[in-house]
Amino acid sequence: MSTMLSWALPVVVHLGFCVSAFAQQISVSPASALAENNLIAGSDQAMDFAGKQLVQPQPEASPNPSPTQNWAIHGDIIAIFQGQPGFHDPYNGPNSLQSQDDFRQTTTADLFFGVRLWPGAEFYLNPEYYQGFGLGNTHGIAQFPNAEAYKVGQKVGDVFIPNLFIRQVFGFGGEQEHLDEGPLQLAGNVDISRLTITAGKMAVGNQFDNNAYSHDPGAQFLNWALVDAGGFDYAADSLGYEYGLTAELNQKAWAARAGYFTVPRYNNGLATDGHYLKAFELIGELEGRYQLFGHPGKVRLTGWLLHQHLGDFSSLLRDQSVLINGLREPYRTSYGGILNFEQEVAKDVGLFARLSYRDPRREAYMFSDIDKAFSIGVSVNGEAWKRSDDVFGFAYGVANIGVAHRDYFAEGGLGILVGDGKLPHFGYENFIEAYYNVAVWKWVNFTVDYQLFVNPGYNEDRGPINVFSGRVTLRF
Repeated sequence: MSTMLSWALPVVVHLGFCVSAFAQQISVSPASALAENNLIAGSDQAMDFAGKQLVQPQPEASPNPSPTQNWAIHGDIIAIFQGQPGFHDPYNGPNSLQSQDDFRQTTTADLFFGVRLWPGAEFYLNPEYYQGFGLGNTHGIAQFPNAEAYKVGQKVGDVFIPNLFIRQVFGFGGEQEHLDEGPLQLAGNVDISRLTITAGKMAVGNQFDNNAYSHDPGAQFLNWALVDAGGFDYAADSLGYEYGLTAELNQKAWAARAGYFTVPRYNNGLATDGHYLKAFELIGELEGRYQLFGHPGKVRLTGWLLHQHLGDFSSLLRDQSVLINGLREPYRTSYGGILNFEQEVAKDVGLFARLSYRDPRREAYMFSDIDKAFSIGVSVNGEAWKRSDDVFGFAYGVANIGVAHRDYFAEGGLGILVGDGKLPHFGYENFIEAYYNVAVWKWVNFTVDYQLFVNPGYNEDRGPINVFSGRVTLRF
């Protein structure tokens, strides 16, 4: 109990201070609030700075849509505090989460600048301040509990540019729809039938693998494998961004997306590989929209192909004296796919699920040490208990890796997040997550979150791990 109080008390104090300070210092027009805003022309979902969704279950269309904008400024601050009171921890490796690592925090602060250049063209710039660490320095759990924790932690904060891109929309005429303002979307009317081209630095999550109920670590679930598909080894440096060119063809009942992205020179690295015709990732996605008993739903099928110097597990097992860093020649391919589902079942209740697969022969290069993953969950709006701006969510997730991947960890190999030095007893990594997001004030939300992990890092000898979280989110 004393251990739990040792990290729980500073969480409560710090969160209370954040809410008070935010309420006193921030004052903007209600017209700029970010509730349920669109970012991508053609989708009905909004992304935050890290390519994660800002939206909660979609409301009815606003009777008074925001006017056409020529420029806009938005911002957000997200502070997350996580602790675990200890767990069974018989041995540790370089990438293990240790039992005594019981409390961590992350803070991000973003400004979003958007300007309309000419008809159909928009430019966006997003500087971000980041500070903090994930539990275990973001190690030890493949389905990591804090999607706001970058793989490169900062004790003293740093500033960088995650989003810097231009978007051009080509309308084909016919019926129009209104896009509300958002952090990376200017308000305005657009043709429903349209082609959208985006080029620059961005997050893959701004374009692919969206989900209305599970894609925003600032307002929804915190777990990596709920914010994105667990097996999606998407193009990203260690901060979550890369350069890319994407195209989206939008129609009323469907959309098709394709993208080319650069990739890091080294796995989980910051520097981009300059061999653009040899080191890249291609992503394609089809989205279908439908009604089921009068309730909207969507299904997305996403595929990707990665070409880079990738480690091969079979080669490693044939020559165990060579670390995986020495097995990244020549260029190799990796591939994967995602089935992504969302369905409103009542006005205030939505279900979602993701199923993903990654080539188990190759190392995980950019996201997490997952070859197969499945997640399913529910999101409930608080209208039923007279708290219409509150949201409750519950989800389950499971991850697996291939036989050669298991053998690699058993021989002491290290992945992006996982590596206990040995793996005598393999098991699927399972978790549950539950959260309640409270609307405190116009632009301030407070969330309490609980996650339980069984077989963390695919290791039956470790855990279970209970992770308790508090989150303060301010958006304007």
